[in-house]
Formats: sequence, structure tokens, C-alpha cells
Amino acid sequence: MDIGKKQEVEAKKKKNAENGKLIYSRAKQYAKEYEEQQKELMQLKHEAKLKGGFYVDPEVKLLFIIRICGINAMHLKTRKILQLLCLRQTLTVVQYLPASYAQIFNGVFLKVNEATMNMLHRVEPYVTYGYPNLKSVRELIYKRGYGKLNKQRTALTDKLHCGTGGQQLPMAFKLKAPLGGLKKKKRNHYVEGGDAGNRENYINELIRRMN
Repeated sequence: MDIGKKQEVEAKKKKNAENGKLIYSRAKQYAKEYEEQQKELMQLKHEAKLKGGFYVDPEVKLLFIIRICGINAMHLKTRKILQLLCLRQTLTVVQYLPASYAQIFNGVFLKVNEATMNMLHRVEPYVTYGYPNLKSVRELIYKRGYGKLNKQRTALTDKLHCGTGGQQLPMAFKLKAPLGGLKKKKRNHYVEGGDAGNRENYINELIRRMN
């Protein structure tokens, strides 16, 4: 290997190492901030109870969305929305599995806003989502914080900044197939005995089965 090529390789390794440290630092900082928010929320509830009142939780600001269906009979617009939601990307494609399988069981954090909810309603038969707790956030970040892209170990970018407004979409978490499998009519809504749609806090149970 000539000197120029060697220097280029070394520079790339150094940059990857720096990026990895930055991503880990962001994930750690987010987990810390999330924990502080939860402690503050518990304190406010406790104070309200002591005064004989009650505390109403602020509007949920974070979702975790999991893709549960492949591309069979999927409309082009639906595919585009899944791409905007960062759910058509994959970190690890198993060679002997079809591409449609490799695209399912991806999960991503998104901030709750009107645009996100409108898109979720359009792709609801293909995804399930809910409100992750601190335990789920921590476990996903520290267990699934890295994956393989183009045969290289790649750090995930900050999931909370994923959205249609950014110039770069981060990679999704690649999860395992859920222990015990999904329901036969998984495209039916969760409240109707299926797996799709908003399952609110029950998303945490599904995360445990897939992490």
C-alpha cells in the first residue's frame, strides 16, 4: 500500500472513531435528559397528590414506530411515506432472506407532530407504534446502537432528529422477529385483535420481545 493510500485509510479510521464517540455521547446525553424529565414528572405528580389534586401528563412527544409488513401489494405512495419515516432503510440484510423480509422489523424514534401522525395514519396497516418508556429507550440505544451498512460497522445517528425536514435520514434500528411471533391478522388494528396501529404504552412489551 502506497503512503498516500495508507494515510487516507488512517484518516478514515480516525474519522469513523470520532463519529462513533459523538453518536454514543449523544445517545447517552439523551438517556440522561429523558431520565431527568421522568424524575421531574414523578415529583410534580407527588406534589399534586399531597395538595389533594392531580397532575395531567404533558402531551407525549416521542414515538417508537416498528414496521411489521413487507411490500406485497403496497401502493407507491405508501412506500414513499415509509421511506420518509426512515422505515425502508435497513442495517443488516440477511443474505438468504428475501429483500421484503429484510425491510420489516425496522424501528425508529420520531418526535410527535401533526405531519408525523398524518403519515402514520396513511401507513397504519404496515406499522405499529406507541410511547416508549425510559427502559425501552435505554435498551434500544445501547443494544441496537450499531449495525452494518455496506459491510461496515456503522453508528446510528440521533433518532430523535429523524424526519422529513432534515437533509439526511438516519438509519433505523434493526430488530429481531418478536418472540412468539405476530398475530395472523397483523394488519388489523391492535385494538381489533391485530398488531397494526397505535398500541400506546404496550409498545414497550413488543420492544422487549424484539430487542
